[in-house]
Amino acid sequence: MKEKLPPLQGLYYFYKAAELGSFKVAANRLFVSAAAVSQQIRQLEESLGCHLFYRQHRKVLLTPEGQQLYRELAKGFEHIFTGVQSVNQDPNPNRLSISTLPSFAQHWLVPRIQSFRQQNPDIALLIEPNNQLVSFQDQSVDICLRYGEGIYEGVQSHLLMEDIIYPVCHPLYQQQHQIYDVQDLHRADLIEDTWPDMDWNLWLQHVGAPVGNRTLQYNGSHFVVEGALSVQGVGLIKHSLAYRYIKEGTLVRIGNYALKPKFAYYLCAPEHYFNRPKLKIFIQWLQQEVADFKQCDMSHLDIIDTDYVLRPL
Repeated sequence: MKEKLPPLQGLYYFYKAAELGSFKVAANRLFVSAAAVSQQIRQLEESLGCHLFYRQHRKVLLTPEGQQLYRELAKGFEHIFTGVQSVNQDPNPNRLSISTLPSFAQHWLVPRIQSFRQQNPDIALLIEPNNQLVSFQDQSVDICLRYGEGIYEGVQSHLLMEDIIYPVCHPLYQQQHQIYDVQDLHRADLIEDTWPDMDWNLWLQHVGAPVGNRTLQYNGSHFVVEGALSVQGVGLIKHSLAYRYIKEGTLVRIGNYALKPKFAYYLCAPEHYFNRPKLKIFIQWLQQEVADFKQCDMSHLDIIDTDYVLRPL
């Protein structure tokens, strides 16, 4: 048999009257008449079969039963208020926590983040490198940036940026091993990410080049970039991570082929998070940075649009 609770309105009127010690003051806070409060509490007492207040001339005092009910209701309504606040309000309006791929954080986001800080000095930033999609249950993260198809359970995804993939190495390595075209890659030390989002054999097959010798593997694209910068070999790297170093001259691209996978970068968060002012400010800044980045000249690249399947991150 299901237990029947008294009306929530009566419980809340009692809670406020008990908290404030007065029907009249409670009525003023609730924007109703004192008679309405008195009636609701009387009906609650009838429903429970006991008195909840000792009614005196200018104030009311709780009976033992009233004290017990008030203690439990105070805890219950506190949980309700906290739950509602967690959905409708940002608990940290001046703190922005961003979970993103370590490679994207190190080689794309962090070098650009100073302009955001200068434009928004009142927003404290926390950038958390992480390969996993966070749950958002504890509200410690405001937004995730992920690389995949944009389909993640329990969150809304917005496309941020597509990418392309090509081989790069340090100029010294290129000169030492005479690696100038994709047909030369078979004699290079190929640096590969252990995650299946960078498969050298698959890339070489798409461009019609001989299969090379994968002599060095790292667990993470950011390490592959560092390996190429350290003259360890040729790394297969996303354009978003490599272009900064190509522009500086510390990396050179091998050949003109690039593959465009079906995966892309996505911004992910619960739907209502995207209404938070700080997140709107950050996304607007990020989209402008992406727009500026897309202005780099890629007219000389032969971009192959493929179904090149990468593992989502």
